[in-house]
Amino acid sequence: MTKLSSRDWGNLSLAGLAIIVAACLPWSAGAYNLTIGVTIAMYTVLATSWALFSGPTHYISLATAAFFGVGAYVTGIGIQHLPYWSLLPIAGIIGAVMAALVGLATLRLSGVYFVIFTLGLAEFVRQIITWSQNISGTKGIYVLTSINEADIYWQLLGLAALVWLIGWLIGRSRLGFALRIIGDDEAVAKHSGIDTARAKILLFMVPGAVAAITGAILAPRYVYLEPSLAFTPMLSFQVVIMALLGGTGRLWGPLVGVIPFTFLWETISASFPNQTTLLLGLCFLVIVYLLPKGFVGLIDALRNRLNKGEAWA
Repeated sequence: MTKLSSRDWGNLSLAGLAIIVAACLPWSAGAYNLTIGVTIAMYTVLATSWALFSGPTHYISLATAAFFGVGAYVTGIGIQHLPYWSLLPIAGIIGAVMAALVGLATLRLSGVYFVIFTLGLAEFVRQIITWSQNISGTKGIYVLTSINEADIYWQLLGLAALVWLIGWLIGRSRLGFALRIIGDDEAVAKHSGIDTARAKILLFMVPGAVAAITGAILAPRYVYLEPSLAFTPMLSFQVVIMALLGGTGRLWGPLVGVIPFTFLWETISASFPNQTTLLLGLCFLVIVYLLPKGFVGLIDALRNRLNKGEAWA
């Protein structure tokens, strides 16, 4: 870990100020705006944690819905037996362990094999929970608490701050350096003495734990929890699209994609409710072909042009 520079302290101060300003939303916004704020906070947490792993390694994970659903069911099942606040760390631990097991099984693979496995993971877990509920004769779980929309928003905002801090620390650590080498050329990383499997599994545990905690926080919002709602594959694809739209090259990149896409998706869902899957796929194709590095790439390209212009002046 290197010593903090004045620029580092400045960035941390700005981030802290932005979080304080964002925390005031429930006091200044109406019910609809607060609902949008919760959605933005949720996807910011999920997309940022996803980018922490997939950004440097270039492994596309579609397992977000699996971890999210498990976390939601931790709250749904445990709320009758344990205090709510104890369920969040439990969900995080389960998500991290689950991610480690998935990593041990799949992260020695690469490319399409990893993508296919993570895509099928949410469906696999959903089928197990559906089967167990059919055996017990239940169809869903009521999650009845006194937690309101503002409480959920503040919890997600605090989790977002924690994820950004973890990402910032990882980026300055030996693990972050090792992962950047893995992303550039995994064969070179192995020849350099880096335990690539261990590094990838350790980092994969972060989005696993974060997504599970996010699901646990969001469970009271749904009130009635069903496997089809908790483990929807749409969530995994939306997280990937938002992260890619913003760009994974900067820690704040996913946030730049989350905000515009949230409003775009609200419009699409309201205007074309029966074509959401088709339009989601179209959005993915547009981003991949027209914005391969996201908004972050556009900002960096513009900055480089301006710097070249100043150099010639």
